[in-house]
Amino acid sequence: MTRVTIQDLRAARYCLAGVRPWFRRHGLDWQAFLDGGIDVETLRATGDALVEPVIMQAEAREAAQEMSNAEADDGR
Repeated sequence: MTRVTIQDLRAARYCLAGVRPWFRRHGLDWQAFLDGGIDVETLRATGDALVEPVIMQAEAREAAQEMSNAEADDGR
């Protein structure tokens, strides 16, 4: 399950000053997000199209990590 992190917000070039109130408006815990990220499904459940670019960043990050891990495993 993909989790969106603060790094994904930054990579999508979102303004963090605007994201924090967005979390509050949608009843999401900002501090919990900072501590461990948030599930993609939780973000999609808000119905806000603005989450999609951030989700795409998270999925790309995870795919790159998986590829890197697979390459490391091949080298053993």
